[in-house]
Amino acid sequence: MRHHNAALVLDLLRGAGGDGISRLELAERTGLTPQAVSKITGRLRGEGLAAEAGRRASTGGKPRTVLRLVPDARYAVGLHLDRDELTAVLVDLAGAPVAIRTAPLDLGAPAADVVAEAAAAVAEVSAAAAVAAGGPAVLGVGVALPGPLDHRDGVLHRVTGFPQWDGFPLREALAARTGLPVSVDKDTNAAALGLALSDPAAGDFAYLHLGTGLGAGLVLGGALHRGARIGAGEFGHQTLQLDGPPCGCGGRGCVEALCLAAVARGDVAGAARVLGAGAANLVALLDIDRVVLGGRTVAAHKDIYVRGVRAVIEERAQREGAGTPVPVAVAGGGDRPVAEGAAHLVLGPLFGRADGRTAG
Repeated sequence: MRHHNAALVLDLLRGAGGDGISRLELAERTGLTPQAVSKITGRLRGEGLAAEAGRRASTGGKPRTVLRLVPDARYAVGLHLDRDELTAVLVDLAGAPVAIRTAPLDLGAPAADVVAEAAAAVAEVSAAAAVAAGGPAVLGVGVALPGPLDHRDGVLHRVTGFPQWDGFPLREALAARTGLPVSVDKDTNAAALGLALSDPAAGDFAYLHLGTGLGAGLVLGGALHRGARIGAGEFGHQTLQLDGPPCGCGGRGCVEALCLAAVARGDVAGAARVLGAGAANLVALLDIDRVVLGGRTVAAHKDIYVRGVRAVIEERAQREGAGTPVPVAVAGGGDRPVAEGAAHLVLGPLFGRADGRTAG
């Protein structure tokens, strides 16, 4: 309960930004007593997580002291292990990136080599935190990579195209190498979580990531949706063409295989329409508020992908009389939203938002 209440206060401090928020407002918005808020904010100030942000004029009585979050008091590392590239980012408590590193990666290399490269990247960006804070201040490491995987145990399953990872305890292995707590999730889930936390009014949306593969992260009912068997979001392996080309998952005619085949032959518009067909299926099935596109392949031709996906969704909405089509947008930063979202696997629980939903 103590952690829960502190998380409520921390989340409100973060949301208030540099303007800060008074203890009275914290009490009103959390439902806690003023005495409880004073104790919590006192501890947070003692730990360097909160500080005074000046005084605000009162409608009666003395001016109220307002408090703010201290973003550089702690940091988290987000790590994106893609099939051919590693991205590591250090973010502060407000989620702002402080340091970033990218390097080539062969996900098909021996597991020990991949873990060693990941640990080296964590050490490199963590050094920036030590300099900024005058000492170790990294809370942990969030790792995002292609699924399927078990985020609860930090164990990988048969990563599409890399079956040798099946059963590998990545969380345990990386924690042993870095000496830090580690959380693991799918790349698309991490990105969707980061987007949800950065925009509390985002509503229900699907984040579609097209890079070296294709997957989805779903935010439904204000929370990241993983499904009862934690397999939600395997968007790339819905079948669009029964007799289509073989896919790395073992199936045929998957939207991922069709999309990547169009990309390989330079047909960007065709890839966008294939992606749009899959997105239209998702919109019809879940009745979501918007579609967000991301990944380096999308980033290279943003306008074409937005137009292509939007056109297919609009065609289907018009045909079915579904009313106003859902908007389609692009998440900025290429693949970086995955790494930054991975950092939120660490920060989310601190603010009581492990799945994007507020603690209260």
